[in-house]
Amino acid sequence: MEDLMMKNSEDKKWMGIALGEAAKGIGLTSPNPPVGAVIVKDGVELARGWHRKSGTNHAEKDALSKLDPGEAVGATVYVTLEPCSTRGRTGACADALIDAGVARVVYGARDPNPAHVGGADQILAKAGIEVTTGVSEEECWKLIRGFAMVQKEGRPWVIAKSAMSLDGRITRPSGEGQWLTGTEAREQVQLLRGEVDAIITSGETLRQDDPALTLRSDKISRDKGQPWRIVLTRGEIECGNYQLFTDDHRDRSLLFKSGSLYDVLRTLVEEKKVLMVLLEAGGGLLGSFADAGLIDEWVVYLAPIVVGGPKPALGGSGTESLEDRLSLKDVVIQQVGEDVCARGIVDREGPRPLHR
Repeated sequence: MEDLMMKNSEDKKWMGIALGEAAKGIGLTSPNPPVGAVIVKDGVELARGWHRKSGTNHAEKDALSKLDPGEAVGATVYVTLEPCSTRGRTGACADALIDAGVARVVYGARDPNPAHVGGADQILAKAGIEVTTGVSEEECWKLIRGFAMVQKEGRPWVIAKSAMSLDGRITRPSGEGQWLTGTEAREQVQLLRGEVDAIITSGETLRQDDPALTLRSDKISRDKGQPWRIVLTRGEIECGNYQLFTDDHRDRSLLFKSGSLYDVLRTLVEEKKVLMVLLEAGGGLLGSFADAGLIDEWVVYLAPIVVGGPKPALGGSGTESLEDRLSLKDVVIQQVGEDVCARGIVDREGPRPLHR
């Protein structure tokens, strides 16, 4: 039992390093997920690797490429996602691991593609390689949640970002700046944009704020391209009046005037290879997405002000009773400058019990 506990602890330690490698690819790999790997032999790290973008080596091959032929024989490979078992643009990683002579493969999350899930287990085991699955599975799944949503639902993962006063309003006096939060929170939103492949806003927000929705932080990887900028509207838009359609990134802006919200999301997957979407809009559009059950994650900033007024941060029909409410899990709350940020994933298993 003690040996098993030590082995599990060792597996988690090395998987933590693989997770750190995978995080380097967040926002860069669409339509593939970010994945990290580390190769270990006799308790000593031999090499690390991560997937940089579609068409380049997967994490396992990236790590193997740093070793001399035969150096990985008898080693253990830790990888955040089940190794691919079918030949794509770069060949199957399961085959590469077999050819390298590794003795053991430890991975976190199973491939969410129904055609591939569990395929590597059989291939590797047939070659005499020990396979251990589910190590740090939740953390590994979080890295691929956009890819998993596309595989399961045919749409990208949707993050809703909202900044509001303490009384839940976004009302601002006419002519005042478009931000309720401070500079630290706005910098954090820039990093949030760096995680996604597309940013969605509304025609109303476009008319009121003329947002740029660009990447403006030097903390974002230089390999990160400008996310698609999507405007959803029912009314007419004179595109020449707004910077989304006139600036240097105008070729990354799209206007949708019809179709359901799900259809728009599916189009972004099929035509633009989008895995992750950020909603940056007022209460009307956020409410529509919430009513349709299309928000998967919330990032909410609270500014230390009370403004009142007619504009709620979240509109829509809402829930008819507290029993219909949404609950969040894996919630992280932090102070950002003078503001407070809460980030969590929508719990699809149902609301948590109320304590009254």
